[in-house]
Parts: sequence; C-alpha cells; structure tokens
Amino acid sequence: MHLHILGICGTFMGGIAAIAKQLGHRVSGCDANVYPPMSTQLEQLGIELKQGYLVEHLDDEPDLVIIGNAMARGNVMVEHVLDRNIPYISGPQWLLENVLKDRWVLAVSGTHGKTTTSSMLTWILEYAHMKPGFLIGGVPQNFDCSARLGDAPFFVIEADEYDTAFFDKRSKFVHYRPRTLVINNMEFDHADIFNDLSDIQRQFHHLIRMVPSNGLVIHPQNEHAIAETLTQGCWTPVEVSTDQEHLAQGWHAEKLIADGSEFNVRFKGELQGTVKWSLIGDFNVDNGLMAIAAARHAGVPAHVAIDALAEFVNTKRRLELRGEVNGIRIFDDFAHHPTAISKTLAGLRANVAVKNGEQSSVSAKQTHRIVAVLEPRSNTMKSGVHKDTLAASLNEADAVYVFQGDKVQWSVEALIADCQQPCYVNDNLNEFIEQIISDSQEGDTIVVMSNGGFGGIHDKLLAGLTKRK
Repeated sequence: MHLHILGICGTFMGGIAAIAKQLGHRVSGCDANVYPPMSTQLEQLGIELKQGYLVEHLDDEPDLVIIGNAMARGNVMVEHVLDRNIPYISGPQWLLENVLKDRWVLAVSGTHGKTTTSSMLTWILEYAHMKPGFLIGGVPQNFDCSARLGDAPFFVIEADEYDTAFFDKRSKFVHYRPRTLVINNMEFDHADIFNDLSDIQRQFHHLIRMVPSNGLVIHPQNEHAIAETLTQGCWTPVEVSTDQEHLAQGWHAEKLIADGSEFNVRFKGELQGTVKWSLIGDFNVDNGLMAIAAARHAGVPAHVAIDALAEFVNTKRRLELRGEVNGIRIFDDFAHHPTAISKTLAGLRANVAVKNGEQSSVSAKQTHRIVAVLEPRSNTMKSGVHKDTLAASLNEADAVYVFQGDKVQWSVEALIADCQQPCYVNDNLNEFIEQIISDSQEGDTIVVMSNGGFGGIHDKLLAGLTKRK
C-alpha cells in the first residue's frame, strides 16, 4: 500500500512513517520544512520526501493519506484530498488500527515529563531484553531512532493530550487504548485548544475509561487534578508514588544526594534498590519512579529496572549539557510551562550545590549563579496565559534573560518589574545573545529554556564565550 503523510517531519508523524515502512508499505510524505535531522532519518529508511504542500505531490495518487494535526482546512493538499475523495486518516487512528490494537500498550501521559518517562520506560524494557516497540516525541539517546515497530507484545507510546486532526478534535491519546497508563501530572496547557483545566480533565477521563480492569493506572498521590479526574470513575487498579508518611501505600523515592543523582526506591515500604545515574532534579526522580512502576506491570522486576536506569542517557533537550567554556556550563531544556521551569531551576540549584561541595542550595545560591534564558514560544506561553505565574517560576535563578519574539502577544517587559532578580528583555536576538555573553561570569550555569530552536542560541553562546576567552 502507498501511504502519503502530510506533515511528515514532525516527530510523531515521522515516527508513524518509520513504523509504516517497517510494516512493508511504500511511504512518501511532505512538509512545509523538510530538513535534518528528521529528513535524514526518513531518507535513510527509503521514505520519499517532498518540500512544501503542493497538489502535484499527489499526482502519483496514494492509497491512503495520513494527515497530521498541523494540517487545517484551506491547505491546498487537504482540499485536494477531500475534493478527490482520496481515503484519509489521522496518525493516531492509523496507529491504533495497524499497530496498537494487538499490543500491550504502555502509555505515558501528563502535562510534563512524557518524553523523558517514555524514554526511560522503553530503555528499561530494552535492557530486560523485551525488544519493545515505541513511539516517542523526542530523541531518546539510548536508541538510534524515535520510533520502531518492535518484536514484543509491548509498545511504549508518549500519550499526548493535544488534538488529533482537523476532523477529529479528541486528544491523540484516546486512540491508544493502553493496558498500562502513567499519568505524570495534570495542569492547564495548550490554551489554543482547551478553555480550562476541566476540558483537559475530560479528555483524560476518556482515556482512563479505556484502561481494562486487568490493566494499571499509575500516578503521583498528591496531584489534585488527577485525583479529581479519577473520582469521575476508574475501573482499573491504581498504584501511586507517595511521600514518606505513606510508604506502605505505594512507590517512594528516598533521595540520598540532594540533586537526585542517587536515590533509594521503595515499594510498599520494601527497599527495591538504589538508582545511581547521571540525571538530576526531583522531576527526574519522579519520572524514574513512574517508569520503574510501569515496567514492573509489564513483568520487569524493580531491581532490573533500577540497573537499567544506571545506563540511561537522558532524552535530548531535557536538561542537556551542551558544553562548558571557561567554567561556564550551557544547558538546553525543553521547559515551556511555569511548573516545568520551576522544577528545572530547582534541580539545577541542587546540582550546583552538590557540584561545588556546598552545604545547601542556599549557600550555593550565594556563590554560584544560575542564569535563566527563556523564549516564550509555545502557543500557551505566547498568548500570555501563564504571564502572571512566570516570574515566580524563575525565583531560583540569579539572573533572567527573556526574548520578546515577534509572535508573543504580550509585553515581556512586564517581567522586569515582577522578577525578584535582575531581568533583561530584548527583541533583537543578536543583541540578546551578546548581552548574555557580556554578563557571564566564571562558574555560571546558564540554562536555555524553549520548545523551539531559539535561533541556534546554544551554539552561538558557546562560540561567543570561547571567543571571549
């Protein structure tokens, strides 16, 4: 069968393309921007890529068109497909019908941590020689691809709550029908498609309704929005990650090093082992605990999962160290929501204390700076939905630099008054980068936070700091 994919260079649709090719289909596709690394990966698989959305790309008429959720009515190819009555389907629906309906699906959902936790879970199953299939919305560095069909019954998928397609406004994840469901957290996001948190909870409850009674739902205990959603009805056993006071009730992580690089894992009070890994931050400890719990449901003993995490390499762009120049570290992080920003900075603060032998994160804050560089780029951030809570999320930083992109719909300069530390705003990227370089000090930790490319700022900072040295 010849499949043509509209929007093929997105991580999710690119993963669909790779899996379709492994199933033996002829696969072609197009996108507004066909460029590496996704284009290189797809071309190496023998997938035909075409630049732009042009009707002539469909002259060799496919048997089926898979339409990505970035496609809207008015797109010339969408209109051509509809006018010519060419069969079409969404990516999530195609995945269900051709892959997931016969698999044990382990779905990782939530506002934050989906990509990282999915990558951890996939690696644990791989380490246990289970050869899972997977589709992850990022670049898992323990693998050479972000999606594969796999040889086992198990399939790990990053379960995104964003909508499915222009003709199906349900969340993508309602198509996945998981047996094992992780819900990391639940907050308001995606203001372009959801009106409020209750809209998001409604979609999550659709997902919960699909988990069978012999499945498992795993979530943190103290997440009010999750608990509230579960009260609407849950017909599946539930396991929780819990605090010190409720050890007997579920999973618990006991930090041995303040930055989260070493922690004990307990299940119902019983010690399962100690994770010693290269990751930092309480949020990664939480993600790791969720992955261990989900893997156990699929048959991997906790001690094996703990051993696997010792060899886990974090997903690209998730607090990824891009380089160090003259004692100045540059990190790249995908954080694009106040909660994620706050957790990222808290993890770095603890790491700075451990790295420099400080007695506490408070003393580290007095001697070693954390510099937050932020681009409000997600639809929600650009619309200003989080502008009133953004300053508080940056409290752990010693200096803040915010880029006023041309599509940001509110004045970022308001943050200057709201931030408790020095805050700099600029709408000229070159000037913005030069300011950061000029102000940098030996011993700084600079974290760049954006869910986009940010004009290649990471490499430009490293190059500028090297030149200054």
